[in-house]
Amino acid sequence: MHKIEYLPTNIITGALGVGKTTLIQSLLKQKPKEQRWAVLVNEFGEVGVDGALLTSPEKNGVFIKEVPGGCMCCTSGVPMKIALNVLLAKAKPHRLLIEPTGLGHPKEVLATLTCADYRDVLDVHATLGLIDARRILDQRWRAHKTFQEQLQTADYIVATKSDLYDHESQSLLASYLSEIGVSTTPIVYSDNGIIDPILLHNRSRNVENIYVHQHNHPAHSILTPSFDTPKVGSIKVENSGEGYFSCGWICAHSVVFDYQQIMDTLSGLDVERLKAVFITQQGALGCNYSDGVLRITEIDSAKDSRIEFLTQDKQLAEQTSKILETSLGLNSVCSNTFS
Repeated sequence: MHKIEYLPTNIITGALGVGKTTLIQSLLKQKPKEQRWAVLVNEFGEVGVDGALLTSPEKNGVFIKEVPGGCMCCTSGVPMKIALNVLLAKAKPHRLLIEPTGLGHPKEVLATLTCADYRDVLDVHATLGLIDARRILDQRWRAHKTFQEQLQTADYIVATKSDLYDHESQSLLASYLSEIGVSTTPIVYSDNGIIDPILLHNRSRNVENIYVHQHNHPAHSILTPSFDTPKVGSIKVENSGEGYFSCGWICAHSVVFDYQQIMDTLSGLDVERLKAVFITQQGALGCNYSDGVLRITEIDSAKDSRIEFLTQDKQLAEQTSKILETSLGLNSVCSNTFS
């Protein structure tokens, strides 16, 4: 009888800006050279930036597929299933990593991965729940039910950016986790997204009895619209849900940005989260803004420039949108507005 080869699968979950993309980048660098790994990325925003920030040529055995535009578990997991099927057929991977949006519900993602469609395909291994212990004192973050669920579903808690913690951070983290009922889940401390890949190999404890609750998201069609790179100008797309507002732009490849103008503009913003890829005269750059800190990295290449930010203040979102359009010259050829 032919033995079924199940695909080891891990979910990397956690709140907005906690460092999921950085951790995945670190894991990809530690990937065995002879293996092919696939990464399914879900973003709350509509334009999709993570795929470019995670850029790693497929010749190196890394295949990336994005599901932008809210939680990929919406509409009975159809957007996720379609993207996942395309990714698996193309990559034929040895391991699958799934990064839900920071506002995503991991129980629904787990339910999709363990449904009948994938019962003879996937082997769900450990879910990593990421947390930045410095945010625990922020009541808006602390009381967010989705962020709590992400930790409650995890097989391991990964405390990210641990090099920035003070002497009280570990005790605050332990107290908070106990408060939300996950006091027995192992905690791993991570600096710069580095963890031992051995964590990925352990089986998940959460796949046997998955309780899927109903939750509300922005209205989406069964297939999230995809936006092609415009030939001129830029496309502007906005989204809202779960108390957050996002705004993003996709720019024509011919649009080249000024490095200093990017630094001056982004450094002065007051948003919760921002990600971007820019084509500049100095080459392609990746931008990551969180916790009031702007980080710039060089990337190999970019097919276009993309920028997206999130905030919990609708008025601030509209003001920030105008600042970016004016300062960076984002000339939209088409757009939608906040609903």
